[in-house]
Amino acid sequence: MADPTPISVILPTTGWNDACEEIAAQLRSGDELLVVCDAAAESVAERIDDRPDEVRLVVAGEPEGCSGKANAIAAGMDAAECDRLVWSDDDYHHPPDWLDGLRSDYERYGPTTEVPVFVGRDPLAKLLEPTHVISGTLAVSLAGVPWGGSLVFERDDIDEEAFLADLRRTVSDDGLLMEYADITSVDRTRRVEIGGSVRETLENQVRFAKIVRHHEPTAIVGQFVLGTVLTAGCVLFPLPALVLLTVAMAGVYAAFGVRRWTFLAAYPVALAAIPLLAYGLVRRTFVWGGRRYRWRGKFDVSVKME
Repeated sequence: MADPTPISVILPTTGWNDACEEIAAQLRSGDELLVVCDAAAESVAERIDDRPDEVRLVVAGEPEGCSGKANAIAAGMDAAECDRLVWSDDDYHHPPDWLDGLRSDYERYGPTTEVPVFVGRDPLAKLLEPTHVISGTLAVSLAGVPWGGSLVFERDDIDEEAFLADLRRTVSDDGLLMEYADITSVDRTRRVEIGGSVRETLENQVRFAKIVRHHEPTAIVGQFVLGTVLTAGCVLFPLPALVLLTVAMAGVYAAFGVRRWTFLAAYPVALAAIPLLAYGLVRRTFVWGGRRYRWRGKFDVSVKME
């Protein structure tokens, strides 16, 4: 049997953690793990010194005109030695078959993404979980929207030079990849915790809204129309709307194996859909990963440390 195609895994992180350990343990001959940090973190360097050569530290530096995540992905792609690339995040569990699963997915489907299930850590994030199930889990699954936390593609699948140039002047890595590659989603979900404080959840809401605004502007119109219809239905027919929305959301949760009580929040979230979307679009800046961003246009970003 021929050796599998080598893979470069690009993992932006702020330090050595469980995700680094999990992925490093899954590397096959020819694979590599690039642990990408803004600066040369001593803790990461020390752990990598004890590893084989296929685990490397990449120092991305401070972002200028793009997000820290986009800057890290670009630095990782520049440093990667393989043509087949896997992007990952460090905020979820990578089971032992994670990398081989993506390896097999590419052989069957080409560029492939797994599906996130965002789980709130603070009260507001928990209340908003139904919106993330619809706009995150369901959208990634049905619309072939890439999730940058777990995906695979090859350099020849995109115009790499143009992609990297654009990546270094925008915020959303997976939002941009959506415009460069046709992505197939698979039915494997990964549980990702988000939030942690009400403020962090509100900042995420702004970032998510602006990703849609800059990469899928027509979807904003659709969200406003749908939100208006849902709000009107909830106000005019509260009891039927409560029952229908709760049952429908329970069905979506069940379809993705999500066992969370938060489907019960579908009705109040529908009432808040328009105010939340308006809030995300009106806010001029947002904080992400310790940096404050002003995202004026798809390729017009200013950033400063918070």
